[in-house]
Amino acid sequence: QVQLVESGGGAVQPGGSLRLSCAASGSIVSIDPMAWYRQAPGKERDLVAHILTSGSTKYADFVKGRFTISRDNAKNTVTLQMNSLRPEDTAVYYCYAIIRIQNRPGTYQYWGQGTQVTVSS
Repeated sequence: QVQLVESGGGAVQPGGSLRLSCAASGSIVSIDPMAWYRQAPGKERDLVAHILTSGSTKYADFVKGRFTISRDNAKNTVTLQMNSLRPEDTAVYYCYAIIRIQNRPGTYQYWGQGTQVTVSS
């Protein structure tokens, strides 16, 4: 069984920083991409950033220059470093991955359980 486990959410003042981490475990052959999404109350879930095995990254315009996504392919982990946080960054952040599993054809989408990030003074 494959699962994604997130950590690192919390509350911070505007201008502060937080670091989110997500670890994938199970009978994993490969993961591509790994990504972070977020969902604020009453809003749709939006892509924040994604990263390929190659290291290629893509960011939503609303986090460019403030957030950095990285991954450790050997450990199947992805990290989101969030700097210069704003109140509008308040949301539940979800880890997402497309995973190829041992002894099963095709690829499968997985979501983490979500971690709350609150930016408020």
